[in-house]
Amino acid sequence: MATEPTETLIIVCPNCAASNRVPREKLGAGGKCGKCHNRLFAGVPVELTASNFDAHATRADIPLLVDFWASWCGPCRQMAPAFAAAARQLEPAVRLGKLDTEAEQAIAGRYGIRSIPTMILFRGGREIARQSGAMPERAIIDWARQAVR
Repeated sequence: MATEPTETLIIVCPNCAASNRVPREKLGAGGKCGKCHNRLFAGVPVELTASNFDAHATRADIPLLVDFWASWCGPCRQMAPAFAAAARQLEPAVRLGKLDTEAEQAIAGRYGIRSIPTMILFRGGREIARQSGAMPERAIIDWARQAVR
């Protein structure tokens, strides 16, 4: 009897941005990067920069939820612990990342970020949902899960 082929997903390493193939059924087990050997899922948001943003937004087979923020923004600082806690709940189904709009103005401009915090959910490099304003942990989780359905 032939067995069905295992579906593999491309998971981008949060540390080195290398692409890794992970069988879908082993996604929950986490795994380690084949290049840098760090964990593929640590339950914390990835710091996104010009050097790794496109890898996470376009190459990965899981959605990417990005918090566009700035250090001077009070609501951004207020939401940061809730966003970090949401990462522990949403991974490995959704990767969470934070993009500092002051440091990465070109990326913020590309997506027309006018107010912060703004969260954008990407799938396959395309924006599928957007939400502006600070949210508590439960609201972030519920909003993200609803949007990826």
